[in-house]
Formats: sequence, structure tokens, C-alpha cells
Amino acid sequence: MSALSPVELVPVADRRGIERFIRLPNALMRGDPAWVPPLLLERREALSPAKNPWFRHAEAAFWIAQRDGRDVGRISAQDDRLVPEVEGGRPAHFGLLAAEDDPEVFAALLGTAEGWARGRGRKQLLGPFSLSINDQTGLLVSGFDTPPMMMMPHDPPYAGAQLEALGYAKARDVLAYISDVTEALPPAAARVVSRGLPAGVSLRPMRRAALAQEVEALIGIFNEAWAGNWGFTPFTAEEVAHLASELKPLLDERLVWFAEMGGRPVAFAVCLPNLNEAIRDLGGRLLPFGWAKLLWRLKVSGVTTARVPLMGVRPGLQAGLLGRVLPLFLVEALRREARAMGIRQVEMSWVLEDNRPMRNLAEALGARAYKTYRVYGKSL
Repeated sequence: MSALSPVELVPVADRRGIERFIRLPNALMRGDPAWVPPLLLERREALSPAKNPWFRHAEAAFWIAQRDGRDVGRISAQDDRLVPEVEGGRPAHFGLLAAEDDPEVFAALLGTAEGWARGRGRKQLLGPFSLSINDQTGLLVSGFDTPPMMMMPHDPPYAGAQLEALGYAKARDVLAYISDVTEALPPAAARVVSRGLPAGVSLRPMRRAALAQEVEALIGIFNEAWAGNWGFTPFTAEEVAHLASELKPLLDERLVWFAEMGGRPVAFAVCLPNLNEAIRDLGGRLLPFGWAKLLWRLKVSGVTTARVPLMGVRPGLQAGLLGRVLPLFLVEALRREARAMGIRQVEMSWVLEDNRPMRNLAEALGARAYKTYRVYGKSL
């Protein structure tokens, strides 16, 4: 038996390379029954500096690992000017990691990303982030048996051990909580909701006719509410506009709710139908018939799962009674509307392991942590 050839890292430098880079995980993960091929069109736009405003404040590089003429892995490295400083300066990130279960492949991929980060004066590498903490965050380390919800990663069980063998250690875990919205609220939460909204507070659904302004309002609250959290990177105005356009087909007035005081939004919660459930058998392609299937499933036959990716309460209210009860009322409104749409399970994700208020909220609603994603770090 002949020895394997060395692993070669090839920079992605053109459209053909990006296409190989995007499609590579589908080949690697083909045997995993929980894998959901992402939409190729969405991935192309996400990795395009011309279409993704994230590139206005960040730069990234992409590589494909080859061995014996086969693509056996991929990785990205990112340097984002909006990432907060830590001890030793601003860290670089890696992401979009996918590779065969081969220590030489992982070593070549991570070594290349580390070299790129060092060349920019970075002293720490964190990840995976694909491409930012506001996109897909962390490497799946538990909960491999179920498909990921939309905009959440899915990785093979061996990947974490391969990173740890290269000197990467846990920086933070983030959790995904799942709940059955057809079940009644736990008694303690039901008692709070039964008392009605606090005086001076009202709830309302999103106004789709003013979508751009509504998204701007909720991201404004989000940027304020989460500013003190580990790794927080704010959405820019350009990213808010892009997000509104990108999510427009999925945003439903019944699944986006605001709490207001004096006519001013002070809290919000967003629930999105789980796109991954609708695209799971499309192989990432919308042509020739994928568009029709996707629209039918989202608009007519419906999906049975959904995800709450964004919620927040203005900082001035977080420490008081309103900060504790407003999320309960908002999520109960989402639960009620989701049930009416035929949705049975809702994921709340992601939640930092040390974000006790959010974990308490999820658990008060009867949700359970069912997936763990790990952000790894290494000193350079």
C-alpha cells in the first residue's frame, strides 16, 4: 500500500474556487442523516464581498485542503475590525471548517489559518465563526442526532477532538434550547402570564408595511441589549438593511412581536420558520423545481419547526421586573401564533452558557438544552 501524499492547501482565488469551497461539506457529510445541505445561492452571497456588507469592516481568506487530487477539507480565517479587544488585543477568527477525520488535514487547515492571523499581528485565534458571531457560531459538540435549525451549524463528532489535539481549548459554550409549543406553559410561567401585562406596557406584532423600520428598531434594541455579552459584535446600518432584505421571505407578522412603552419599542422577539426543514431534500439547489417546493412548504403546507434567533430588552429595563417578565409575554405570543400555524417545536438559540437570565427564561418556558456548540481558542 503506497503512502498518502502530503496535504496541500490551495487558496480560493476565483469564482470556481468559491464554488468548490461551498460544495465541499456536502461531499464530506453525505453519510450523516442529520446533515442539511445549505442553499448554494445563499452561501455564494454570504461569501461575496460585493453582496455581504460584513466585508466592509472585515477581511477573510479561504483555503481548500487537497490530497491525492481530492478535496479533503476547507477553512476560512477572518479579521474583523468590530470584534472587541481582549487581553492581548483583538483576536482573529476561523470558520467554515469542514474536513475528513484526519489529523494531518486538520493540522494543515488550522496551521494555515494561524499563520494568516499571525501575519496580521493577531495573538489569538477563536472559532469557528462563519463568518461572524452574528452568523453561525461554534462547533457542534453534543446533539449530533438531530438536524440543525436554520442558520445553525452541524459538525461531525470527531471535529472537536481534532481541534483539541492541536492545542485548541474551550473559550465558551453556546446552547440551543428546544420546546414543544403544543404543551401548556409550566405553572410558574403560566401564573405570570395570567396576571396580564404590567401597567403602561402593550404588545404588538410587526408591521410588515414598515419592514425596514421595524428591522432597524429591533436590531437597535438588540445592539443595546447584548453589548455587554462575551464576543458581542454590533450589526452595522448596512448589515441591518441587508438582513431585512435577506429575511423578508421568512418574516411573518405573526411571529415578530414588540413590547412598547409610551409608543416606543422596548423589547422584541423574532421567530422564523425553520428553513432547513423546508430545504432538507433540495441538495442546496433551487433550480429547476426547488423554488416551487420551497415556497409551497413555507407558504402552503407549512413547517412544524421554528427558531427564535433574536430577542432583547433595552438595558435600562433588564435588571428590574419588566426585564424578567416582558420576555415571557413576548415568547408566549410567539408560542400562541406558532401553534396556530401548525408549528410544534421551537428552538431558542443560541444562548451563552453563562447567560443565566436567558437560560432561566428558556427553562421557565419548559425548554431543554439539547445541543451544545463550542467556541475554541488558541494563543498564537
